[in-house]
Amino acid sequence: MQVLRPITANDFDALKQIAIESGHGFTSLPVDDTQLKEKIERAEKSFAKNINQPLDESYLFVLEDSETGDVIGTTAIEAAVGLSVPLYHYHLGKTVHHSPTLNVYNTVDILSMCNDYTGCSEICTLFLRENSRKGLTGRFLSRSRFLFMAQHSERFADTVIAEMRGVSDEDGHSPFWQWLQEHFFSIEFPQADHLVGLGDKVFISELMPKYPIYVNLLSKKAQAVIGHVHEKTKPALKLLEKEGFEHRGYVDLFDAGPTVEAKLGNIRSIRDSQVCPVTIGELDHISQNSSDTLAVCNQGVSGFRATFTKEAHYNHAKHTLVISQDVANALNLSQGDAARFFRL
Repeated sequence: MQVLRPITANDFDALKQIAIESGHGFTSLPVDDTQLKEKIERAEKSFAKNINQPLDESYLFVLEDSETGDVIGTTAIEAAVGLSVPLYHYHLGKTVHHSPTLNVYNTVDILSMCNDYTGCSEICTLFLRENSRKGLTGRFLSRSRFLFMAQHSERFADTVIAEMRGVSDEDGHSPFWQWLQEHFFSIEFPQADHLVGLGDKVFISELMPKYPIYVNLLSKKAQAVIGHVHEKTKPALKLLEKEGFEHRGYVDLFDAGPTVEAKLGNIRSIRDSQVCPVTIGELDHISQNSSDTLAVCNQGVSGFRATFTKEAHYNHAKHTLVISQDVANALNLSQGDAARFFRL
């Protein structure tokens, strides 16, 4: 059984290995011991807080194989971004050049740097190790965050965003960055990417162009990747689109990958999730009545646990969730405790 839980200091080695495997463009997990330890420490403090509004919390989870004890993936939620370190995006908009005298009317795309998503919550740091990318594991790892957000909605903002990895080659070079580098910077994309991962964003405000960029002045290769995702990111984007996330013209400063957004209460998994008491039943009875795979979680914060299973069945008549003893043990649930679930 695979169980999602809050990260602890004991998970450092596993998190570092995931950071190594994640490769270029995965800025939220730099291969840096100090940074990774700080992320874990910040997450532990966030889960321990007793709050009723989003501040600077960072909720970092790991997905563990309960049989082997191996950590096979990670995912995270930032409660409110841009409050301590500015969050920059480009917004793709339009400007009009119009001359009635000359009978000329041209609409031109422009990129304007902004901080419009300041204070929003962000789902991020989604990575599943390659040998575990099968079945429903990836879908669960992505959607499991919504169980936690639904259960503890007071900890998050009304708007939720997700920054999607943009187009880059096998060496981590971005066509969009190459144009910026040629005209405004003197560092390679992997170095800039690494600096952002370390939290060093001062160079952005110092060197990024202060005025809107006319898209038609960019190289053709740079123009072609604006708002598009890396090939490996396409499944994640499709999943979020099914959840109700939309792209509203905001893109990453470095690789021009899209940032998508949704209102917390409109996210499908949150809207469709239910809370009810659990009944611990016989596995045979559950199997006979269950055709769906359910994602199920307890109501904890620091003790949060979530899993996906066919060993669960919702009894509409009694408004109870019947689960097996194994599922109850994995989620630290007892008879009569409340659980949240949705169909995976």
